[in-house]
Amino acid sequence: MKIVLDIPDSKVGFMMELLQSLSFVKAKPLPVGVSNEKALFLGEAVEELNDVLAGKTQAHNAYELLDNV
Repeated sequence: MKIVLDIPDSKVGFMMELLQSLSFVKAKPLPVGVSNEKALFLGEAVEELNDVLAGKTQAHNAYELLDNV
């Protein structure tokens, strides 16, 4: 599961240290200029790609995806 947190700049260091101290959490800050919506979209895309690579789902070509829009 992915969670997006909105944290004040002054608390980012503390929050990252806290999250990285938990062995079951993978945390990294978003690059500057990346919106929350774009980050969520990219996260979903990576998750879907990982499912395809793991054989959990089948890949579709771009034309099939565009036909469903």
